[in-house]
Amino acid sequence: MDPAEIIARLDDLGRQFEARLEALDQEQAIRACQAAYLGGKGEVTALRKLIKQVEPAARKTVGQAFNQVKERITHATGVALQRLKESEERAYLEQPVDLTLPGRQPRGIGRLHPISIVMHDIVDIFVSMGFDVASGPEIETDYYNFAALNFPADHPARDMQDTLFIKEGKTLLRTHTSPVQIRTLLKRPLPVQIVAPGAVYRRDDDPTHSPMFFQIEGLLVDEGVTFAHLRGTLETFIHKVFGKDVTLRFRPSFFPFTEPSAEVDIQCISCKGSGCRLCSHTGWLEILGSGMVDPNVLEEVGIDSERYTGFAFGLGVDRVAMLRYEGIGTIKLFYENDPRFLGCFRS
Repeated sequence: MDPAEIIARLDDLGRQFEARLEALDQEQAIRACQAAYLGGKGEVTALRKLIKQVEPAARKTVGQAFNQVKERITHATGVALQRLKESEERAYLEQPVDLTLPGRQPRGIGRLHPISIVMHDIVDIFVSMGFDVASGPEIETDYYNFAALNFPADHPARDMQDTLFIKEGKTLLRTHTSPVQIRTLLKRPLPVQIVAPGAVYRRDDDPTHSPMFFQIEGLLVDEGVTFAHLRGTLETFIHKVFGKDVTLRFRPSFFPFTEPSAEVDIQCISCKGSGCRLCSHTGWLEILGSGMVDPNVLEEVGIDSERYTGFAFGLGVDRVAMLRYEGIGTIKLFYENDPRFLGCFRS
């Protein structure tokens, strides 16, 4: 095969490709044209098979001609694609714009979940009063969740119908954030003043309870801490959340880890104490549990209960959210992830 004939044919293919390229104005067509020459079944590829018929002394020259035409076609393709891109951008920028049209509401922008909004607000209140934020694992041991908190071995909370055990008697999904208090007392020097927000798990499932919900518990341990300090702290918190005109009361109660213990109620924010469906016609709403830290708990973590005292409290974030956003009939709305519901809240 005459090498000059092959080289001349390659030059013709290069000019032919460039001529065809001038008439194309779509990316897909440009790339298809390139494939027609350089693809597996392209004309240049088919011609390359003839190189075996060229005398060995001339094969290097013919090979260089093939590389040159390949580079020529590739370069022309790149230039055409860049020219097409610039043309499309220019056409887009030259479109008429009506500056009087109203703006478009952006969609898909993330928002804080209502539970997160309420939790952040509650934490901010306690932080403003000098509390630190502490956290701990959601998978807990029986010791931190029950034993160290003065729960008797036969306490009902340990039963399978209340607690979600991973390995019965050993590991479980924490039923409250109180284990964080024990872990903190074992690690930090006194005084300790913390709040512990987080998810907790119980076998509850009704319009006002969920198997997973959120709590914030607080703890203060120091010398000379009294029930008056607890009351003052909780009054400040409740007035910041529900307003200064809200009345609250303390009712005697029982918790294994506090003594004395008290439930805290607020006057119904809907009926102002006259009685309605929200407060079951009692005029009061239960808001949180509290009390003085039981001496047994302090002694368990190596703290001298004769010298130090403390108070603790715990509240359900979901409960506060339902009261803050009136009209929410079931706690499950918070966890169904319906964008129509979640889109109603602003931080």
